[in-house]
Order: sequence, then structure tokens, then C-alpha cells
Amino acid sequence: MKKLIAVLLTACMLFTTCGKNKKQNENGNVTITFWHSFVASTIPALEDLISQFEKEHPGIKINAQYVPTGDALIQKLITAIQSKTAPDISWIHSDFLADLVDADAIYEMAHFIEGENGLSQEELSDIYPALMQYASLRKKIYSIPMEATNLALIYNKDLFRKAGYDAERPPQTWDELKTYAIKLSEDYNHDGIYDQIGFFVPVYPSSGPLSGWMTWQWIPYLWQAGGYIVNEDQTEVLYNSKAGVQALTLWKEIYDSLNLSSFTVDYDVAFASQRVAMSMDGPWNLPRFNNIMKNIDWAFAPLPEGPEKRATVVGGEYLVIFKQSPHPDESWTFIRWIIRPDVQARWAMKSGYLPVRQSVKSVPEFTQYLEENPNFKVFVDQMEVAQAQRPLDNFGLQITRHIAEAIEAATLGGMDPQEALNRSAEKSNKLLKSVQKE
Repeated sequence: MKKLIAVLLTACMLFTTCGKNKKQNENGNVTITFWHSFVASTIPALEDLISQFEKEHPGIKINAQYVPTGDALIQKLITAIQSKTAPDISWIHSDFLADLVDADAIYEMAHFIEGENGLSQEELSDIYPALMQYASLRKKIYSIPMEATNLALIYNKDLFRKAGYDAERPPQTWDELKTYAIKLSEDYNHDGIYDQIGFFVPVYPSSGPLSGWMTWQWIPYLWQAGGYIVNEDQTEVLYNSKAGVQALTLWKEIYDSLNLSSFTVDYDVAFASQRVAMSMDGPWNLPRFNNIMKNIDWAFAPLPEGPEKRATVVGGEYLVIFKQSPHPDESWTFIRWIIRPDVQARWAMKSGYLPVRQSVKSVPEFTQYLEENPNFKVFVDQMEVAQAQRPLDNFGLQITRHIAEAIEAATLGGMDPQEALNRSAEKSNKLLKSVQKE
């Protein structure tokens, strides 16, 4: 990571003149290059979104380019910044923000928000506060959320009925989650390995591309137990507290009870083949699930309540404008248009993502859509208990990886949860101490 930041900081010295010369195509159109990592099932919705924008803005074309998410995206951005080939706009995870800001690679959004085509305070306040927290760094806004997400419990109603459970009453608490997970597991050939599991605990290698996804799914359990990742001063991590131990112990107990180390990590395929009774997922996969699971009676439900409260993680992807862009104003026009309430309603209904603005719930077509799509409504309703992480201005990617290492050590490695979390916390605190002022 130190090398990554060094490259970025070096790169920022190379483009002091970038973004000043505005170029147009021969036909007079401005083309905006937009990098994103949307899953395949979302691409039709994205194409519809872009088509609508281009109809309303005939002088602007959007060149959407897919880039694999995670490490591949940030590495490509680094290379592009260094070679002065950065896109106009990129879809990013909030964890990327600090590195891009420190490299002076992206615009502060005040540059546009306070401009002639800006946003009023009322419009800014209409965006869910948790999302704006992620869009900001050190009390400044550097990105705009494109869509919202949270996590819910997906479950197979048929397998619930088969096990004697009420198919309309998924587990409500941690204790029920553990009980259901065991009862819904089946070893059909009695070889000691479950052929059907009750609850998929999402454990992946901490050094792999899904480590951040694993951590993101664990964080709600930390919050449900009353914990936090870091203290408010950002001087010490707290994920190794009692709440963290409770959350990791829950995962470890279910993981060990079901011997999940021998089960596939492709949970969605296993769920579709009725080998998984419960798991977690987000609204972005609703279009895909509606297509591949037509013959299964399944549903989404809120995550079970923890020892302290009910909570889910809120997230989404964020749009940034690069200072290398020759078309920053047109890029802002696209971003501002995307968060318009009626556009957000159309995007949400077609993509499966949640809207970023609260006023979208008042759009008549969206209200009707929620009545007709109860699974999607689960996620919209869960925004009431969706929680944002406390700000982490430095080392967000590294601390996320440290948490993933603890999860892996306690599950795959069999380590005591407290010990695993303490080892990771020691590394995280060492990083935080390195930036503390004397």
C-alpha cells in the first residue's frame, strides 16, 4: 500500500495541466468515459440509464467501460493516473477515496455543488446521511453516491416447510439463526459432510479479491452487538472489543457446526440448486435471482436482531470526477442527472439497487413498484436501520484486510476469536498511531 500511495503521489505531479483543454468529437459531441464494475445482470439497466441521459442531453455521449471490481479497479486507476489516461468519471468503493484524494487526483465536489448547475442544501439533505458520510473525507465531499445497498437474509421457503418451520417467519434473533442453521442442514448420505446447509457463512481467503466482501457482511453483526470498527477520534480500532468477539464467535460456531470448510463458496449456485437454506445478499442480485430461481419459493427478510439492536450495513458505489478529465462540467451534468428523484426511481426499479434519495419514496411509480415487489421493499425498509461506518480517513483498505484476516483465522484457522481479533487490531493500531499528531 505504501508503494501504491507513492505511485499516486508521484502521478499527481504529472497532471498539473490536465483538465484544461476541452475537446469535442468531430460531430460536436462531448464523450464522457465512465468506468464501472456493475455485475452482468445490471448492465441492461445501466444501458437504459445512459440511453435516457443521452436523449435528454444530445450533445453528451457516455462511453461506459466495465472494469473488474476490487483490487483490479484501483490498480487500473493508478496506472491510468500515472499515464494521464484516467477516465472522466469512475465508479469507486468508498475505501478508495482517501488514496485518490491524497493523490490530488479527483475534484472536491464543492467545485460543482456550489456552481451554477449545483445542488441546494435541501437536495443534499435529501440524500441518505449515511451515504454522504461515505462520500466524504475529512469533512469534505469528494464523491456522489450513485445507488444504495444493504444486506438482508435470503431464505428458501420450501426448505423451511420441509424442516417444520413457518415459511413466513425467518429467524428473528442470533439464537434462532444458529438453531435454524443446524436444523436446516442435511447429510443425506451420512458421510459426515452436509449436502445441504442451513446458513452460508461467507468466509473467503483474506488475501483474495472477496476479502472486502466478507468483511462487509460481518460488520452488521459487530454493530448488532453494539460495537464499532474504530473510535470516534480514529486513534484506536474497537473491532476486538466484546462486541467483536460476540460477532465473530457467532460466525465461528455456525461455521464449525456445519463444517463449512468442505462446502462450496459459490453460495448463489448452491442456493439455486436448493443446497443452501439461508444466506445474505443485496438488492443488486434481485434481477438475477428472479431469473434463475423461478422454480423455488424464496424470499428476502431483514437480518436477525443482535444482542443490542437490529442493524444492517449500508453501502453503495460512488462517482468521482478526475482532474485529468477534459470535460469536468459535462461529467458533473451526468452525475447530477443520475441523482434526480425520477431518474433514481427508474434506475432502482430496473437495476435492483436502492435509491440514494429519500424523496424517491414519494415518486408514484416507485410506490407502486414496492407494493408489487415485496423482496425489494425489504431492502428499502431496512434503510431505517442501516448504519454507516464511522469515518476512517486513513488506512481503510488495510484495516478492512486486517478484519478479514481475523475472520479467516478464527474460522478456517480454528483460532480463538479474541486472539484472532487482537492480532489484527495490533496491526491496525500500529498504522493509526503512525499518523497521529504528537
